[in-house]
Amino acid sequence: MNTLVSETVTTLEKQLVTFASDLVRIESRTGHEGEAVNRIADEMRSLNYDKVMIDKIGNVIGVIGNGSERLLFDSHIDHVAVNDPEKWEVDPYGGVIIDEKLYGRGASDMKGSVAATVYAGAIIKKLGLDKGKTIYICCSVMEEDYDGEGLYHAIVDNDLNPDYVVICEPSHLQISLGHLGRAIYKISVQGVSAHGAAPEKGVNAIYKMAQIIGRVEELGKKYLQLSGERPSIALTKIESEAVSLNAIPETCTIYIDRRMTLGENEETLGKEMEALISGTDASWEIHDAVGTSWKGEAITLHSFLPAWEIKLDHKLTQGCIQTYQNLTGQEPVMYKWNFSTNGVASAGKLGIPTIGFGAGIEKMAHRTNEYCPVSDISAACKFYALLPYYL
Repeated sequence: MNTLVSETVTTLEKQLVTFASDLVRIESRTGHEGEAVNRIADEMRSLNYDKVMIDKIGNVIGVIGNGSERLLFDSHIDHVAVNDPEKWEVDPYGGVIIDEKLYGRGASDMKGSVAATVYAGAIIKKLGLDKGKTIYICCSVMEEDYDGEGLYHAIVDNDLNPDYVVICEPSHLQISLGHLGRAIYKISVQGVSAHGAAPEKGVNAIYKMAQIIGRVEELGKKYLQLSGERPSIALTKIESEAVSLNAIPETCTIYIDRRMTLGENEETLGKEMEALISGTDASWEIHDAVGTSWKGEAITLHSFLPAWEIKLDHKLTQGCIQTYQNLTGQEPVMYKWNFSTNGVASAGKLGIPTIGFGAGIEKMAHRTNEYCPVSDISAACKFYALLPYYL
């Protein structure tokens, strides 16, 4: 079966890579994925999927088979904006291939994997690898700004109930057993407004915040000194409000990015926030990100996303290892992502066994001159198509 899958992918490789290039040419920032969604749906239909649906928030989901064991592959369609087009050596939406690399925004993060999963679904059907299984190819929306919400709605709103989930974020063909968690905290202090010519008559909210900022910085340095898998904390944004540039600010707010290890939760981090504001009259809360999908549905992300990982002896992990070994004749590299993914929905909120494997290079995500090796796309397609055989 390994050889048959590899040969089938090879015969479709030109078509597969063309599809990946087409996707890169479509701008699909978070909340604006409609054109890319429709292009994917058309490709799924042309590949003879059993069912193709675009759900109420705008995810596109292709279905192969109707067996009792359900496996879902998830790749997000959206990408970050291009704010520096003049620095790119190629058109960021050109989808050009140079030296066997597909260049463009979203090539690694993660339209290479989108294309690989879409074609893997077709190959699974063609080779009968869906026997006893239902395969969902989920191309989800809004991941970049609303981690997990697209996948969560895809699973819950459509009653998919998968037994296993593969997150196809870029891993350069390595197996990710999980990732660190992420939380965004908002700390606010209140001051008293006054004219800038008479600062002694007011209370400067920024000055009040300075003590807390210093504590955040010191805690961040402490975490950096830890060995192994470690948390981190960083101040990422500061805001103040005043009636004019000639007035003492009456409020100051900071936003904190807190990365979490396994076992950390809202209670433990709440104690950390209390320590940061101790002795002040500041208040804190977990930030809620609010937005609208391209279909017009309201989306809210409660920005507390715990870490997760899958055990080495789990059936899904072992199936991935066998798939990799039989395709390559080598042992896979296994690690954990240090960034957040849609796994916060499948593994975190829903408790579904989840693992990661994807085309593309992590460090290329969100970078100028982003690219994905073309060989990664075909290799990932082989992996996705063969995995059901070893589950």
